[in-house]
Amino acid sequence: MNRHRLGRGAELTGLAFGSAGIGNLYTEVGEETAREAVRAAWQRGIRYFDTAPHYGLGLAERRLGAALREHPRDQYTVSTKVGRRLEPAPTGGDLANDLANGFAVPATHRRVWDFTADGVRRTLEASLRRLGLDRADIVYLHDPDDHAEQAFREAYPALERLRSEGVVGAIGAGMNQTAMLTRFVRDTDVDVVLCAGRHTLLDQSALTDLLPAALEHGTSVVLGGAFNSGLLADPKPDATYNYTQAPPELLDRALRMKDAAERHGTTLRAAALAFCAAHPAVASVLVGARSAAEVHDCADQFATPVPAALWQELRATGLLLPDAPVPPGEPS
Repeated sequence: MNRHRLGRGAELTGLAFGSAGIGNLYTEVGEETAREAVRAAWQRGIRYFDTAPHYGLGLAERRLGAALREHPRDQYTVSTKVGRRLEPAPTGGDLANDLANGFAVPATHRRVWDFTADGVRRTLEASLRRLGLDRADIVYLHDPDDHAEQAFREAYPALERLRSEGVVGAIGAGMNQTAMLTRFVRDTDVDVVLCAGRHTLLDQSALTDLLPAALEHGTSVVLGGAFNSGLLADPKPDATYNYTQAPPELLDRALRMKDAAERHGTTLRAAALAFCAAHPAVASVLVGARSAAEVHDCADQFATPVPAALWQELRATGLLLPDAPVPPGEPS
């Protein structure tokens, strides 16, 4: 698998493992199923693993750390996030209590938005304990959308200090929007940004600001949400787009893309992953998985050739912006 080294040493594989699924995103995942998912990722050459305290109230971090202890520390890269600090809940919770936040776990803790310098350090220290690590390769500010002033004034400088102390390798921000990520790229010394859902076959809004800025400043981009939360993985009437019911017009567009991909001997999933990886600013494509089978499918799709003729058809029919970068493609 191709690899990309950030300016400060962390190495990313072209395909990365997102751990929200093994943190019981939406439904429970057993301990062994979670461990086998990480093992499958390793078997397929994935060496970059992303997590966060938010994912299952720390469950994803604990499970990921336990699974990675089977491997030498210098052979993989781990990123986690700060901005949501976990505090013990006043009373215990039942399984349903955290479903409002998307995770099927007992609400033993509550999330507190905290982009203070002290909050950054405390959150990272707790994450490292859960992961069983003494350092983090990458730390992102997690969804600072409504906390911009504090994120830039307090949290970002705290990450810079942690980087200079060697506690953190690379630093950045992870969000579902491009405007603030572009500001991080232009106004700070971040090494990498994580952008979810804004450069896909259905949404190329990152082409207007983030991706050109990243190229200009030499900042690496990790792309998440390649399937737009499900619609590009399996377009069907009940599919989700950005975690809500997919609008009919987007479902129709995804179905047209799927038909085109199949006519050209490939799959929509393969095309979605290849499209994300094609932009020269993109260092890694982050895909969430909750089982070994899902990992193997993502790895297979990532390696599936996508004919050049498919990109030509998508552009000719207006399903893809004419200036959106695509892979060279395989001969038809």
